[in-house]
Amino acid sequence: MKRTIKEIKQMLHDVNSTEDAFFKECEQDERKGVQQLLKQKLKQFETEETLHAQFHEMLRYENELYTKGIEWIAGVDEVGRGPLAGPVVAAAVILPKDFYLPGLTDSKKVSEQKREAYYETIMNKAMAVGIGIIEASIIDEINIYEATKKAMQQAVETLSFSPQYLLIDAMKLPNVNIPQVSIIKGDATSISIAASSIIAKVTRDRMMKELGEKYPAYGFEKHMGYGTSQHLEAIDTHGVLEQHRKSFAPIKDRFIK
Repeated sequence: MKRTIKEIKQMLHDVNSTEDAFFKECEQDERKGVQQLLKQKLKQFETEETLHAQFHEMLRYENELYTKGIEWIAGVDEVGRGPLAGPVVAAAVILPKDFYLPGLTDSKKVSEQKREAYYETIMNKAMAVGIGIIEASIIDEINIYEATKKAMQQAVETLSFSPQYLLIDAMKLPNVNIPQVSIIKGDATSISIAASSIIAKVTRDRMMKELGEKYPAYGFEKHMGYGTSQHLEAIDTHGVLEQHRKSFAPIKDRFIK
């Protein structure tokens, strides 16, 4: 008696190769439903292969350091340089050599649902995670560029142990006495930086959602503090909060005389 399409679908779920005996058996089944399931499975294999290749390509900086005997590598990245409100948040993440999370890349390229899932995996498997948070008032005092460096430095300093090397997204930290390299678009080319990008993004988004609950009229949970029309209208109507960056042009030009 032939298996039903539903039974075959369930069994294909555990198949990991086109060389699997059950996959080959299904190839002989001429039913359209079975052939459609095989097409879907082949597409899944192709996606997994692409993500696998992407992941290993993004390990090239780490692998170069591993060959030199350097194993404690911290990726460092920040989020929140552009918003009109909220902090700039940085993260430093040290991953184990055997870490594997296909699909991990720049947090801006990943859906919120995947970011949350990746966040949990990284937090559970990382050797160490450090967070740096610089509030709006400090940003206004020292400017966003200096605040970004300060957040990154804070993230490195709050790691539970000191890394041997830093991979930093498009910045240099002259006040941190650890060998380092600045990588342009590092969050899309280094797994360690990509991991820190996810941690920083999720951390800041959660903070902005809490701010949205505290000040519902501003909609922070929707725009995360960026200068959307909704946000600017809320400022016009309800005024400037202490969490707003008063040195940023849209606010400074309108409200700071």
